Amino acid sequence: MNEDLQSRLERFRDVHNIRKKGALSVVVHLTRVVKRAAFPLDESDFLAKSGGQVRGLSKASVQSVLRDYGVSRTLAQEAGRTSRGSVKLMKDYVLFLNDLFDRDLLDLDAVEQWWVDRVRDYFASMPLKMKYDASKSIQALFEDLFQQVRNREEDESGATYLGTVLQHLVGAKIEISLPDVKIKHFGASVADHSTKRAGDFQIDRTVIHVTTMPSESLIEKCGDNLNANLAPVIITLSDRVSVAKANAEMKGVGDRIEVFAAEQFLATNLHELSGFHVARREATLQELINRYNKLIETYETDPGLRIKLG
Repeated sequence: MNEDLQSRLERFRDVHNIRKKGALSVVVHLTRVVKRAAFPLDESDFLAKSGGQVRGLSKASVQSVLRDYGVSRTLAQEAGRTSRGSVKLMKDYVLFLNDLFDRDLLDLDAVEQWWVDRVRDYFASMPLKMKYDASKSIQALFEDLFQQVRNREEDESGATYLGTVLQHLVGAKIEISLPDVKIKHFGASVADHSTKRAGDFQIDRTVIHVTTMPSESLIEKCGDNLNANLAPVIITLSDRVSVAKANAEMKGVGDRIEVFAAEQFLATNLHELSGFHVARREATLQELINRYNKLIETYETDPGLRIKLG
């Protein structure tokens, strides 16, 4: 992108504070619409008959643009509703685009790509949320969190976040439980074979495999651990425990591999760390989340995988 064009886009964004879903919806929609318009633009062409809305702006119109760039996550459910702010932004954006046209800087394909990248930034800045509810079990809180991650994966075609979240939660839990033991961490996309690791974590002769999919190949890796006189442990989601055990039985090592449900593994340790005092549970959970967030910041590139406890 032309440096002058990028600088002007950044300045327009900053002046008009275009960082939230409503404003981003307006500029994404308009940028696509004006590709079919003649310049110079007339703001009245983009105003609904009611005078209080941007013409054609809707959830569907915005998502149509985003899908062209592989973004399926919903930006704004109520894009297009009556808003003085949206109409004013539309008018200012029309003036801005006309000015770019007059300066021979206008490249609508590049401008559209730039705004879609800002949408991606917006999604990345939104952490996962774990709502602390003292009436719920800790295990249920993790189940709710994992479902939220699954929902995010469904919203973003091809995204695989759950394994990353699970790996770093387990890593954070081990660190808190064993403060005197040095734990090696890796990004979730780093394969074991590329680092010659026996598993995701190793403490003495115990090798821990964290997975959302306990496949036959993982059981074979556990077999390699056993042959190397190591003790393999699989930590997976509760609805995958039976799969892991069945695969282990099929390979003839069912009685030699520990298999734990992640939700229970995490909850049990948090109860122990809080001394089974209900009043200490939230603080202990916050300590885990803080440690987890630090791992995300250090080993991953997507800040949207951070967790906010509230």
